[in-house]
Amino acid sequence: MRRLGIQGWTAGWLGLIAIFLGAFLVYPTILMLRRGFGLEGEFTFRYFALLAANPLLRQSILNSTLIATATTLGTTLLVLPLSHVLTRWKFPGRSALTTLLLVPMILPPFVGAIGLGQLLARYGSLNLFLIRLGWMDQAHSIDWFGAGGFGGIVLLQVFSLYPVLYLNVSAAMSNVDPSLRESASNLGASGWKIFRTVTLPLILPGWFAGATIVWIWSFTDLGAPLVFGFARVVPVQIFDAVNDLNTNPQGFALVVVVLLATVALFWASKRITGSRQYEMMARGHTGGAEIQASGKQSALAWAMALAVAGIALLPHLAVVAQSVAGKWFLTVLPDQLNGNAYGAVLGSGVAGSSVVNSLFYAGATAVLDAGLGLFLAWILMRRKLPFAGLLDAVVMLPLAIPGLVMAFGLFAGYDIDEKKHPWLDGILDPRTNPTVLLIASYAVRRLPYMVRSAAAGLQQTSAALEEASGCFGAGPFTTLRRITVPLIGANLVAGAILVFSFSMLEVSDSLILASREKYYPITKAIWALLARIDPTAPNLACALGVVGMVILSASLVLAGRLLGKKLGSLFRA
Repeated sequence: MRRLGIQGWTAGWLGLIAIFLGAFLVYPTILMLRRGFGLEGEFTFRYFALLAANPLLRQSILNSTLIATATTLGTTLLVLPLSHVLTRWKFPGRSALTTLLLVPMILPPFVGAIGLGQLLARYGSLNLFLIRLGWMDQAHSIDWFGAGGFGGIVLLQVFSLYPVLYLNVSAAMSNVDPSLRESASNLGASGWKIFRTVTLPLILPGWFAGATIVWIWSFTDLGAPLVFGFARVVPVQIFDAVNDLNTNPQGFALVVVVLLATVALFWASKRITGSRQYEMMARGHTGGAEIQASGKQSALAWAMALAVAGIALLPHLAVVAQSVAGKWFLTVLPDQLNGNAYGAVLGSGVAGSSVVNSLFYAGATAVLDAGLGLFLAWILMRRKLPFAGLLDAVVMLPLAIPGLVMAFGLFAGYDIDEKKHPWLDGILDPRTNPTVLLIASYAVRRLPYMVRSAAAGLQQTSAALEEASGCFGAGPFTTLRRITVPLIGANLVAGAILVFSFSMLEVSDSLILASREKYYPITKAIWALLARIDPTAPNLACALGVVGMVILSASLVLAGRLLGKKLGSLFRA
């Protein structure tokens, strides 16, 4: 194929992509870093010193660190035995159980917190059930959430985020050379010693990659602490700092600390897993790693998986029940059932408009990312550019920057003075109209998934057909349109579906950027409804959550059919 340098239509598209990434990724990031050291042109470290001296912020950093660490440890304790059992033992229904374990991915912790509160609050369903059985005194009901919500947040995040770690660890375990285990067994090592000295060191890169994502996700999760009313955490402090970002640089200083911490963690992950040797000599066929499970082992595997999936799905079921509950107060189960909340979702109020807004935002994001992702993957896979490594790093940067941080940077970067720039005020200012910023933020956050999906298709497609097209005189654009796109169409559709579905339930960007009710997406509408003093508001919020669950689950099923086992690779670091 004729090598197309940085010229012609390629240069034009690269220029547009550079402008887009520069405006909505690089500029907000640089702005946050700069303002963290002072406003109005000053450069000082004193705001970081004030940050360290502020007892509220110190406690918030400590609480977020403890929550993230506890969540990572909890997911590890869940995932290691599950991954070992489901990758080592062959038994009937294993594929179904694996799918069931990934179901919690369809509901973000933000919505699950509503259902968990209904179940585990001091006068929630569990305590009321135990009181009814006579196992508990009403005056001494158990505070399952503990420490003002700390325990509830950790529990919710563990059972919401474990699929991310499971995808990484199970893939690593599947790739372990079975001959290494056999050799250790022949030398007299016990099963536990084989796991500790052979399997565990070899799966460390996969575990560290997944654990890094879980830790950062937990540390920067905004939705669950807001619903539980647990304000002494970093995300809520950043959320509150949006109100005075033009006068108080401490919010920027806090964001800089989070940004540097997450980037450092990703860097450490790559250094730790890249500085040691994990390759296996004379690797055997991995299919030999599986052993036929006995009846007791099959029963144990089913019990483990069903217990984890069952607990993880309880908040989902509670959300569904709350959405159709006419009355559910101080009772184990709803006293009355009706569909009034879903009627309101179809109406013209904030619930109905939020669904329409989210469909528009997510649809526009999917179209935008499909075009950007296709071109970027094609450039990175099929062309040799001198700055390809830098381009790839910038495209994947959103994986290392939490959504909370990016949303704060976009809000600060485009909080426009309408007197100085009146024509931009109605286009980019989030206080006036957040549509452009919401679509841009969703697109930047999900672009790596689209690029990975398109790149996976290109890796499976030989370049010979494209070369043949070039030999017959077709230009690069014609070849891309008539040869490449049809060949990787399934990957593009799957990637676009994932972008659409996850944009529908994006939390951090929606909560921070959407400040006017008429522009609320689903997640911001849920948060606004929960803040209302209205007995029907929780039902309506849960109905919106169910709508999001249905859309996301249908999207994941469809994307899974198109991508197959490669779907899991999109959620790995």
